[in-house]
Amino acid sequence: MNLPIDPAAVRGDDYGEKRATLEMDHEDAVEHVRETFTDHGFGVPVEFSPSDLLNEKVDAGRDPYYVLGACNPRMADRALDATDGRIGALFACNVVIWEEEPGVQTVYHVSIMRIARLLGIDTDEEEMDAIVEETGEMVDAAYDDLDSS
Repeated sequence: MNLPIDPAAVRGDDYGEKRATLEMDHEDAVEHVRETFTDHGFGVPVEFSPSDLLNEKVDAGRDPYYVLGACNPRMADRALDATDGRIGALFACNVVIWEEEPGVQTVYHVSIMRIARLLGIDTDEEEMDAIVEETGEMVDAAYDDLDSS
């Protein structure tokens, strides 16, 4: 498959990649991340454990892996308008927690707002730039609090 861009040329900063390490058990990390993102203006309307599902359905033997579908309704509403509804295909803004080893969890996030800009699905560039900036600040603040725990 030929891609229109060189994936090697795209850096984590381009798509808002964030990563943190938490030294706690998996369930405590999920709760901590949920509370921290909620404290920073995100709701969590969707959450699930792919590892539980895959271990049950196909006996995958996966280590704990959890997805929090975080969302700030005001930002989501603005982003829907700024993309003529197309950003909904990327909803929700997932924050993923996986167990590296017992007692060590990775918290990972990429910005769907930045990804939407990279893909060119925005129809209002100025508004989307503002949304990218504002949501980036919110995520940065949440990650700062994750790291300070």
